[in-house]
Amino acid sequence: MKKSLLAVLSFILLSVQVALAQEADRITGFFPGTSFTRFAELVEQQTSYTFYFKEADVKDLTVNLQANQDKLEDVLAVIFEKSDFKFTISRSKEVFISRGEKLQIEFPTDYFLRNTAGGGSVLQDEFVRNRRYTLGTPGPGTEAKIAGFITSLENQKPIEGAIVYEKESQRQTITNREGRYELILPKGNQTLLIQNIGGYTEQRLLDIQGDATLDITIGEGVFSLSEVVVRSGALSNVSRPEMGVQSLSVQQMKKLPTVMGEVDIIRGILTMPGVNTAGEASVGFNVRGGAADQNLILLGQNTLFNPSHLFGFFSAVNSDMVQGVDLYKAGIPASYGGRLSSVLQVTPKEGKKDKIGGSGGIGPMTSRLSLEGPIGKNTSFVVGSRLTYSDWLLDYIEERADLGASRAFFGDFNANLSTQLGEKDKLFVSGYYSKDRFQFDPDTVYSYSNLNYALTWTHYFNDQLELDLSVGRDEYEFDVQGEDNPLNSYLYGFSVKQSFVKAVFRHEKGDRHILTYGVHGIAYGLNPGKIDPFGPESIVIPDEVSPEKGLEASLFIGDEFEVNEQLTLSGGVRLNWFGNFGPQTLPEYAAGEPFFPENIVGENSYTSGELIKSYLGPELRFSGRYALNNWSSVKAGVNTMRQNIHLLSNSSVITPTDTWKLSDAFIKPQTGIQYALGYFRNMQNNAIEFSAEVYYRTMNNILDYRSGATLILNDRIEQDVLVTKGKAYGLELYLKKVTGKLNGSLAYTYSRSLMQTDPSEQKEQINRSEWYPSNFDQPHNVNLVLNYELSRRVNATLAGKYSTGRPVTLPVAKFEYGGSERVYFADRNSFRIPDYFRLDFSVNLEGNHKVNKPAHGSWSFGVYNILGRDNAYSVYYIPEGGKLQGYQLSIFAEPIPFISYNFRF
Repeated sequence: MKKSLLAVLSFILLSVQVALAQEADRITGFFPGTSFTRFAELVEQQTSYTFYFKEADVKDLTVNLQANQDKLEDVLAVIFEKSDFKFTISRSKEVFISRGEKLQIEFPTDYFLRNTAGGGSVLQDEFVRNRRYTLGTPGPGTEAKIAGFITSLENQKPIEGAIVYEKESQRQTITNREGRYELILPKGNQTLLIQNIGGYTEQRLLDIQGDATLDITIGEGVFSLSEVVVRSGALSNVSRPEMGVQSLSVQQMKKLPTVMGEVDIIRGILTMPGVNTAGEASVGFNVRGGAADQNLILLGQNTLFNPSHLFGFFSAVNSDMVQGVDLYKAGIPASYGGRLSSVLQVTPKEGKKDKIGGSGGIGPMTSRLSLEGPIGKNTSFVVGSRLTYSDWLLDYIEERADLGASRAFFGDFNANLSTQLGEKDKLFVSGYYSKDRFQFDPDTVYSYSNLNYALTWTHYFNDQLELDLSVGRDEYEFDVQGEDNPLNSYLYGFSVKQSFVKAVFRHEKGDRHILTYGVHGIAYGLNPGKIDPFGPESIVIPDEVSPEKGLEASLFIGDEFEVNEQLTLSGGVRLNWFGNFGPQTLPEYAAGEPFFPENIVGENSYTSGELIKSYLGPELRFSGRYALNNWSSVKAGVNTMRQNIHLLSNSSVITPTDTWKLSDAFIKPQTGIQYALGYFRNMQNNAIEFSAEVYYRTMNNILDYRSGATLILNDRIEQDVLVTKGKAYGLELYLKKVTGKLNGSLAYTYSRSLMQTDPSEQKEQINRSEWYPSNFDQPHNVNLVLNYELSRRVNATLAGKYSTGRPVTLPVAKFEYGGSERVYFADRNSFRIPDYFRLDFSVNLEGNHKVNKPAHGSWSFGVYNILGRDNAYSVYYIPEGGKLQGYQLSIFAEPIPFISYNFRF
């Protein structure tokens, strides 16, 4: 029976996305070409400041910067630096903007430039804003080395992660854990900018004559004087040694395409190169030619086995509860392991410590609400929940597909608690629960759930050494309730549960080494499948696959070593051990023979806790960056991975009835190695980022399935699987513009993902043991996101996606055999469904910006699939009139409008 799923998705990437921080009336936001009047309204909207100015004076004044927890004084200093505008802020937070009047500024009396003794000059003068300081002794050469330490004015402690940036040459570096920096700069008059991680920026006017040591104290009251906004994220695009890493902050996530007006993490990373899905309504994602189960998805320290709601329409994680996202496609740190393709690290949000606040939204399919705030002086909380009311959607498409009494529901709940235990200790407790329930027929109900909780203790031994110790538990389960008739009613279920402990030490050895080392242990418990009768009249015979138990233990160490200003290396090793334990009763197969029933010569029984089979192997990680100059670099890397848990699925995506399987005496861990090379460049003062990466991967012990394989309630799954090897290679191009009224990103990926049956395989070989496309092989993928600010209150977004159709296996002939008609299929995955192409358009309308409103809201309007393209999700055949008739299953085969309302308070 043809079933067509229809849901409303929308992609909105705002050209101006602003988050005005409540904390201490500081400003956080991205203002690309925003009018000053609009900027003032946004600041008034969520702070206690009030602006006074003549609109005629500022009508041609625009704001073009990015702020991150900056004081208003710092931001205004940037805006007005090259103009005759002046500002004054009263103690009651009234902001007066004028032209031509001189602004009086008082600096702290102890605000000095300090110098240490050494090979360079010694600077003794008190800092004055407009004074140029001479450094070094004249000598040969056109460049000089400037080095020193950045410390805090308030507590005299070193500042890690501060950006030291020379405006003219665009040379830049980042301070290490000890606050040390080093730069090679041209001699002569230079302007040095120093920005700490809070966004405070200081300026030094220098006349560089030779090598010198320059120590700088930076305070929270200094002015943000740079005409160039230094973006640490853009800087790390070039400077960080790892490659294949995509990071999203809270502000960036809010600018990404949305689903029904709601920010979605999975949809966000799908705009990146090298990341794709098999199609609409697909659970999970594929990274660089890997399967969906080869991605480790972490919410804090917890593993999410199913990352989606409602057939993949929504991410399982509420974006209001997220602080940031990091996707590692290559250069995976040694502290991560367990999957072959990638790591998606979702960092949970910590609650505000100054006041109660919250946010939420009401859309056509979901509603959400989150609340955060302090509990006493040292503790904060944040809780959030989502619910859906999507039954109307299935009713809406009833005329297009025979879905009968279809229904769908999902909900999730997050809770995080953070508390400071003195100066050196911190506790973070997190919990997450989600539930999905849906049915396509009145007689079958599917449901699945995630349950995760963890506690992390952070201890600071000293300024160089810290420990993160985490313990927790992850649970995923699903069940299928069948009620075709009372006699055949059944309840089928599966579950995977794991408990974990992880200790990570971070140790800075001098100013050039950062060591990361620790241990990681996971205890697995799987119920591979169980069926029971449902109801008193059912005659279904109970059956159960034997439970599985496993233990995984890893030791890891990694080192990031700054060889010099141009070369930084990062390497590590992770030693992984996995053991499969009883109780189990396993067949014994004849030595050297395949795992077929006819080759069973006996059986072996193992008691509870008895080791059945173990595997030990190293995982090597290495990457390096060579800086060609201060705005471009070349990176290379290689990493090996191991995966001890496998997803049993014969589809291209994760489905609710897929089960997980531990490595055992017959199924070995998956292993793989990836080589990558990339070129990274920032342009126009970090306003534009470009990267080009190539990669090549090989994979071993990948599971495919024999024709007619049974994956459910199969106690001898090794008899139905085919051990294959895989390879994947590709090119990724990425261009991102982050400033201006028109901004956005363009990502192109060329990739191939191929598999091959072991030539020694007896009885069945796929495509004669030749290389064949995997189920998710899609050579060409293009993602485009364009944002434009139409006015002060209206932003428009256009998002487009193109991908090659995924492979399918089709019947090509029929024949008579043994008195019955048989169907002959072509080679595995030798055909493709039609290519995928979609355009979405949306508009965001913000409400009025009256000061001191109890809540602030915005409306989102959009159209998903604005061209109404009939994209194929799959192709299938039904016997009709003595022949097979082909059909195409499409999802969202027409334009679908939506409207949503989002608010914060």
